[in-house]
Amino acid sequence: MHFSDNGSSGADGTTGRRMARPAVRVAVGGIALGVAVMIVTLAVVFGFKQSIRDKVIGFGGHIQVVNFDNNSTYEMQPILVTDSLLERLRSIPGVVSATPFCTKPGIIKTDDAFEGIVLKGAADMSFFEQNLIAGRLPENPKEVLLSERLCRKLRLGLDSTFYCYFVEEDVRVRRVTISGIYDTEFADYDDMFVIGDMATIRQLNQWDEIQASGIEVRISDFSQLDEVANEVYFATANRMDGEGNAYYTQTIEGLNPTIFAWLRLLDMNVVVIIILMLAVSAMNIISGLIILILGSIQTIGLLKSLGATNRFIRRIFLTDAAFLVVEGMVLGNVLGLVLCWIQHTFHLLPLDPTSYYVSFVPIAWTWSAWALLNIGTLVLIMLILLLPASIVSRISPARTMKWE
Repeated sequence: MHFSDNGSSGADGTTGRRMARPAVRVAVGGIALGVAVMIVTLAVVFGFKQSIRDKVIGFGGHIQVVNFDNNSTYEMQPILVTDSLLERLRSIPGVVSATPFCTKPGIIKTDDAFEGIVLKGAADMSFFEQNLIAGRLPENPKEVLLSERLCRKLRLGLDSTFYCYFVEEDVRVRRVTISGIYDTEFADYDDMFVIGDMATIRQLNQWDEIQASGIEVRISDFSQLDEVANEVYFATANRMDGEGNAYYTQTIEGLNPTIFAWLRLLDMNVVVIIILMLAVSAMNIISGLIILILGSIQTIGLLKSLGATNRFIRRIFLTDAAFLVVEGMVLGNVLGLVLCWIQHTFHLLPLDPTSYYVSFVPIAWTWSAWALLNIGTLVLIMLILLLPASIVSRISPARTMKWE
């Protein structure tokens, strides 16, 4: 027995039906809209965090092992990167790769402009290969990758040749050619990094072949960053390389605290939006349930006069409400997932990459978050519905006989 669309009041029950049907439609629509907004919100926030995090990691790895004596610049003191050290790091659970890198600050000067840059050489070039928009990766020390932003600023293009100046006790000059152009849409780094060959940086710094600025460690699961970083620390702490240099371990979050603090703020926005949407959904279904109860007062009185308990009648209305909640959630899931798929496929909503580091609203999803959202929403709304359902216990069979 249920009352969702055919509760009665008066002799013919038409008044109850007129009250119930609009209430049901509003309740179901409110839940559907709330669930859809929550799904889209989670997908967008996950997308932002994943996209920006992946770009930052692409430039520096999840974890870096560097010289303990380094300052906070890209003019780094070297460490000896031996095969045994790399194998020790690669054997740590959760580590995908451990590769050396070198950096060297410099200046690019053309006839029209000049820019301060950091020349970086890395053994792992997969990130830049994925973001290559023209040309190819460097194949010799005289070739480099330049970002599209730097190319525009310096009025350079593919196969253009320019001079890099590196200032120490004396000025060293290198003539290089652009073999490829990359674009990560991460303006802060695209404006700074020129990707070249590690041999060039070693030559500029007069380093040996096994010396490097540090080691980039990449892991399989970002949520395990701190745990793996601790393992890397214990694998290198209190150890010296062949030249007496101590190792220092730092995570990508420690290297970029401002960016990751901003990403953590997005979590607070998600919590606020979910609370608001749950409140809206709950109010809609509560209103609908109250109207259903009021539209079925005579029926409730009749059931009580026949011996039905308050608990039994409450269960009827709660079951009815549960069907409405599930119906609204199904519609909301369909709407939310379709909207996410459209944005993920067609990128209809653009963004300014200078401000947001991406050119469109990114979408990412995990089914565990989707399941948790739906289960949590259903359980919470049903618990809230216990309050309006208690109205049933206050309805007297004798008084309902006067209800018209």
